[in-house]
Amino acid sequence: MMRTRPLKVALLGCGVVGSEVARIMTTHADDLTARIGAPVELAGVAVRRPSKVREGIDPALVTTDATALLKRGDIDVVVEVIGGIEPARTLITTAFENGASVVSANKALLAQDGAALHAAAEQHGLDLYYEAAVAGAIPLVRPMRESLAGDKINRVMGIVNGTTNFILDKMDSTGAGYQEALDEATALGYAEADPTADVEGYDAAAKAAILAGIAFHTRVRLDDVYREGMTEVSASDFASAKRMGCTIKLLAILERAADGESVTARVHPAMIPLSHPLASVREAYNAVFVEAEAAGRLMFYGPGAGGSPTASAVLGDLVAVCRNKLAEATGPGESAYTQLPVSPMGEVVTRYHISLDVADKPGVLAQVATTFAEHGVSIDTVRQQGKDGEASLVVVTHRAPDAALTGTVEALRKLDTVRGVASIMRVEGE
Repeated sequence: MMRTRPLKVALLGCGVVGSEVARIMTTHADDLTARIGAPVELAGVAVRRPSKVREGIDPALVTTDATALLKRGDIDVVVEVIGGIEPARTLITTAFENGASVVSANKALLAQDGAALHAAAEQHGLDLYYEAAVAGAIPLVRPMRESLAGDKINRVMGIVNGTTNFILDKMDSTGAGYQEALDEATALGYAEADPTADVEGYDAAAKAAILAGIAFHTRVRLDDVYREGMTEVSASDFASAKRMGCTIKLLAILERAADGESVTARVHPAMIPLSHPLASVREAYNAVFVEAEAAGRLMFYGPGAGGSPTASAVLGDLVAVCRNKLAEATGPGESAYTQLPVSPMGEVVTRYHISLDVADKPGVLAQVATTFAEHGVSIDTVRQQGKDGEASLVVVTHRAPDAALTGTVEALRKLDTVRGVASIMRVEGE
């Protein structure tokens, strides 16, 4: 039975994503009404610059006083797409205090204060949905929270940042250097003027924290995620990767320990075999592998950013939250019952690809091999090229604790015969 009184929505932020959310709400109003069971009305739009022309939005709805909008008393759902920690955190809390459920795309805030926000939502009997915070339009959060709720997820590995994937893909396919590929990404609008959050892995780390919390039913904060950027990845790294039948991706990797007593969460560039499905993810696309005990390996793939894809995820959450409002119910909240500790990066077992510049003389290889052995790291393959008294030595290890590999590299740097460590990269997906 259709309800005639509309559900009122307050929109916080009207940039690329917010304006697209408003447009879809207007142009698809009849479809949204049919899917929800009641009309949905955009009741107000909070912005910082009210003088800016916003096509399709009634200027009478625009305000700079977000707090007053939330305290009106008639707002059913708040859509937060302003990003950042403050004022978003305070505004979301205010929304809950005034009886409004929240749909957010704010990965940074959720990674830092997700537990407190979930607690506030639960206290007031309201929803907190955030599909758009991870992987854009790709349905990922809700399948993990709901469809796999009866399964046990052991591992999540994926590409969760479109900017970095575009850059690495261009370096791989064209032979371009990092700066050249970044310049192209910036010119095409894939990279921000300040790309630090993307290329240094902060964006991916925030998403990794959110996904780890959902996957392992434990609280994982941004500070718990090991993070390593990709600015040092070079054309020579890609050349080495190709010789191994691999490519390079910036990966978010979340794992449950074999004994089930702890978890790890990390973001860093890694070599993966060309046979791995993630190796074929091109341009600015995202893809995430989820490995569960009963379901097996699942892959989620699609556009990971942009106004329309992100707005699609926001609207999906909006429909779900509005349906819950009509049913006087709430969807799944935080599930953190396991309270598993997050192990440090040093305990992660992985493989290394290490490129060394060494003196081209007898005994160097034996000295290097001894250093690996002294730290308990087994060598898988070695490739050496020499010219004019200098040589390049590439070592690929077997799996070993990351701390042992790090210790090995530190010891190698101290050898007189090692001129420098040209590159260090983990090898995954095998």
